[in-house]
Amino acid sequence: MANDYYDILGVKKDASQAEIKSAYRKLAQKHHPDKGSGGDEKKFREVNGAYEVLSDSAKRAQYDQYGRTFDQGRGQGGGGFGGFGGFEGFSNSAGFSGGPFSGVDFDLGDIFSDIFGSSRGRRRERGVDLEMVLEIDFLEGVFGATKEVSLDKKDSCEACGGEGAPSGSKVVVCPKCHGQGQIITHHKTILGSLQQARTCDECEGRGRVPEKKCRECGGSGVKQKTKTITVVIPPGIDVNQRMKVPGEGEAGYRGSKTGDLYIRIKIRPHEHFERRGHEIYSEAPISFYQAALGTKVDIVTVDGLVEMKIRAGIQSGKVLRLKNKGVPFLESHKRGDHLVTVRVVTPQNLSKKEKQIFKELAEEKGEAVDIDEGLWKKIRDSFGDNNK
Repeated sequence: MANDYYDILGVKKDASQAEIKSAYRKLAQKHHPDKGSGGDEKKFREVNGAYEVLSDSAKRAQYDQYGRTFDQGRGQGGGGFGGFGGFEGFSNSAGFSGGPFSGVDFDLGDIFSDIFGSSRGRRRERGVDLEMVLEIDFLEGVFGATKEVSLDKKDSCEACGGEGAPSGSKVVVCPKCHGQGQIITHHKTILGSLQQARTCDECEGRGRVPEKKCRECGGSGVKQKTKTITVVIPPGIDVNQRMKVPGEGEAGYRGSKTGDLYIRIKIRPHEHFERRGHEIYSEAPISFYQAALGTKVDIVTVDGLVEMKIRAGIQSGKVLRLKNKGVPFLESHKRGDHLVTVRVVTPQNLSKKEKQIFKELAEEKGEAVDIDEGLWKKIRDSFGDNNK
């Protein structure tokens, strides 16, 4: 091609992929042959060829390093697009229509990505992400904690520093792909002759390989090992929430970026508390007398004992609220509440005196009670018969 690929698309050499794609779409719309008098098939092919290279990180890196020499093995005619016949009959997001695809919405960027991207397989840019489950105590979920966890994973080889080659070893052009980073093949289709590229499995798309491979890792740059890491659990984390620990996944091939570790949280149940979101629930058993007359009771909370007032005449099942005694919100000073359900415990194994008092109270209220008369006779005898 006569011009630099960056000049063809009108972008700077440090342009992002989003800027390259945006420039490509504008130019593809401008020069598309089906546009009529405004179309230019030659320029359209140049735009497509430039985009094919600059939209692929491996090809772009090779182009930046070797310039137009990189293009010699890729075929002629705008980067191997010969045989498309000007894309006649396509209807796309740029507004072109007609032919057998009329009424169908195409995105030219996605079309070329599908044809020249998914089939070729890009070089791995980073290591694999890992996920593990970590079980913590109830209070650790409330207040946070610092934990040490161990996991088996592929980590960077210490012998070669993850480069796959011993220190001082030369790096040479890959003998399999001759420095291209990809293996190019050509296929005949109903659309014409298409070229397909796949990542070179010898150099993983780098185009260069170490002259000698590291004995410890066999040239991969990674080794399987057990690693212990320190994890900070934030206050307020809930069950099944995931934490991301950047850079603690598996090491990438030959020094590429490391993946991330995701930790899914499980929380062990508590003997006294139940958690629902940011609120904590518990029960407070009180006696019949306390419910009738009112009292103050000590409630166990995650912060320790808190005195709570029970008003006279409270009914069993009443829920009382202790504000700001619940679970903290993540990354916030705000806290939920502690909700206490009052449970009135019916007295059992009453003494004779207690039974007499309850009977008198029932009579005072005009309420009937079902009692053992023989028992009450004994009670009256014990107090003396005032009617004699």
